[in-house]
This record gives sequence, structure tokens and C-alpha cells, in this order.
Amino acid sequence: MAVSEGPDGRPRCGWCLSTPDYLAYHDTEWGFPVDDDRRLFEKLCLEGFQSGLSWRTILTKRENFRAAFRGFDFERIAAFDESDVARLLADAGIVRHRGKIEATINNARRARELIRDKGSIAAHVWSFEAPRGAARTEIVSTSAESIALSKDLKKRGWAFVGPTTIYAFMQAMGLVNDHAEGCALRQEVEHARATFARPA
Repeated sequence: MAVSEGPDGRPRCGWCLSTPDYLAYHDTEWGFPVDDDRRLFEKLCLEGFQSGLSWRTILTKRENFRAAFRGFDFERIAAFDESDVARLLADAGIVRHRGKIEATINNARRARELIRDKGSIAAHVWSFEAPRGAARTEIVSTSAESIALSKDLKKRGWAFVGPTTIYAFMQAMGLVNDHAEGCALRQEVEHARATFARPA
């Protein structure tokens, strides 16, 4: 995977240097492990909204999404009704796609069920973590773990959680370290993953 010099002279994953938004996201979020259920739910939803679009489109609208979806509080979203769908379809600050909006509401309800069943979203998704220490030398869009988690969530009734969407979620939330060899952040993320207490 390509590495390029960043504006501060440090090497970075090449994909993050096309825009300052990407650079900030890469340096402060991407790959660092997350165990907060609301953040995990938000990311699952936003990756679903990204389907067919660029991540930059979603990233630049992320604060609008957070406002529209009540901070991705799945307890509140689970109570959304058709009037909320209409409100969201009229909101120019987000991606106005009925299927994705309805999937987010559905997934909030499924998130509550998952928590009742497994204790937390974090405990469940982290049980599908990629093997530690395995560095990738090529760019991939799915993995055995993302396929397995995708199948599991679909069986539980989740929507817009295909293997590619789930792999992007796993990359972002630290379930795999896909920073390129030579990227200045790779070791920072590896250290964060090594010291991260996996949710039980």
C-alpha cells in the first residue's frame, strides 16, 4: 500500500493526503480501537450511508448526520416513526436516501436487541476482531472476519451491513490495523491496539 509524505514531512497512507479532512480523520481516528457503543453504532450507520458514495461525502456531512439522528443515540432512533423519515428525507444536510434512513432506524432497534443478547455492541463486534500482528501488503475490501460479522448481523435483521461496509467499519474502529507499513500512524495504532482492553 502506498505511503506518501504529509505536509509535516511525516509519511502517511497515501489515501489520506487528498484533503485536510481525510488527513485529520486518518491521524486522529482511523484505526484507533473503539469500545463505545454509540460510536460503533454511528460508524455502522455512516458506513451504510457511504455505500455507493465517497467517504469524504459522508465525512463532510457527519455533523449534520449527528444532528439529524440525535447524536446516533440508538434508543432515541429506535422510536423514530414515519414523520421522522419524512423529516430526514427533507434534510439537505444529509444523504436523503429512504432505504438508508429506514435501515438506520431498523438497525437502532436491532442494536437494542443485540445489547440484550450480548451485553453490548462492542463485546459482539470485537469478538470478530482480525488476528493481531498480521500486516497486509495489499489493499483488500473484505476479510474472513468482515464476511462473518456481516452474515451474523444480517441474520439478526440488520440492513446495509454487507462485507465491504463491515470491513471499512472494522478498519476505522481498530478491529484491524490497515495503516500501511511505513505510515507514521501505524505504530501508534498498533500500540493503542496492544494496550486496548477488549470488551468482554
